Amino acid sequence: MARDTAAAESRPKRPPPWHDPAVRAVVFQILFVAAIVALGAFLVHNTLLNLRRQNIATGFGFLEREAAFEIGESLIPYSPADSYAAAFLVGLTNTLYVAALGIVLATILGALMGLARLSGNWLIRKLAQIYVEIFRNIPLALQLFFWWGVLRWSAPAPGRAWQPLPDVFVSNRGIVFPMPEAHAVHSWLLLALLAGIAAACGLARWARQRQARTGQIFPSGWFGLALIVGLPLAAFVAGGAPLRFEVPALRGFNFVGGGVFSPEFAALLVGLVIYTGAFIAEIVRAGILAVSAGQSEAAMALGLTPWQRMRLILLPQALRVIIPPMTSQYLNLTKNSSLAVIIGFPDLVSIANTTINQTGQAIEGIAMIMAVYLAISLSISLSMNLYNRAVALVER
Repeated sequence: MARDTAAAESRPKRPPPWHDPAVRAVVFQILFVAAIVALGAFLVHNTLLNLRRQNIATGFGFLEREAAFEIGESLIPYSPADSYAAAFLVGLTNTLYVAALGIVLATILGALMGLARLSGNWLIRKLAQIYVEIFRNIPLALQLFFWWGVLRWSAPAPGRAWQPLPDVFVSNRGIVFPMPEAHAVHSWLLLALLAGIAAACGLARWARQRQARTGQIFPSGWFGLALIVGLPLAAFVAGGAPLRFEVPALRGFNFVGGGVFSPEFAALLVGLVIYTGAFIAEIVRAGILAVSAGQSEAAMALGLTPWQRMRLILLPQALRVIIPPMTSQYLNLTKNSSLAVIIGFPDLVSIANTTINQTGQAIEGIAMIMAVYLAISLSISLSMNLYNRAVALVER
């Protein structure tokens, strides 16, 4: 009995709650979250109170009202009689369109320039270096003004348009080019292309699993390319091979027919691609240099060609270094597209600003812009993280 009492007295006593680090950490976190919530509630209450005092309407009911303003470029049908919601949708599609094109073209340009910076040819290497050093050190806004000025003020009138390619004309009205005439088989071509991409991805995954089990290499790249090209080609031939183009022709003071890129859209796309491509080039170069030189030497000792060394040895290891910063560049390109407002391209921010000026509901408009860019950024991050996980090297 006495021994148990002595043992109980010798055991360390639990400190009071206010001296326990674990308890203090939980309490501080609760207090911090409560303070944030209280601050947010105060700001919301104060904002709503001031809006009521100034008789400013709140809510998103204005989206159903008639917009009553023109939009110069639209990928979907739109007229001033449509609602503000339709106008907002036009801005969203324009933003997604230029961002998607910009990401693809900037990736191609950046990868080529990154490889050129590692070229053994002195001239190619220096030209790529000059490109990178010039365009990544000039603010993007200035580049957009420059390209817009070149297309809007330096380009000739439609009657004296430049013709860099057959049936492609560059003037101060934009860039016009031939477009395929609409045909029912085009939807089947798109489905065949998607099926080819899905089949190529499945084939590549099977080839990797097969190589991991047996050590045998299957040329999944060539077979995948054959699927991506062959399936749409087969659908095109089966549909009667409709290959008729609507060629632009000069009528009066402008071109009629074909497709057109306005000077604003072309300047925005060129500026985003060239600016972002300079950063991607450095990312690609750094990723390849991060691979040990012994890997290239071992590949050369095995008799692999330079293309095989790059495709099979260097790039798979460099991708784990390239993808994270590449994701940041994709996000930057998408967010930088909001600079379209300074050259008059009707993107999401431009149309939202017009809506805010007409309705006076700035909080709702800005909130919608923030929500859209947040959703786009999170989607890009999720996609790139999934791809990064798929190509990551698995250690045994």
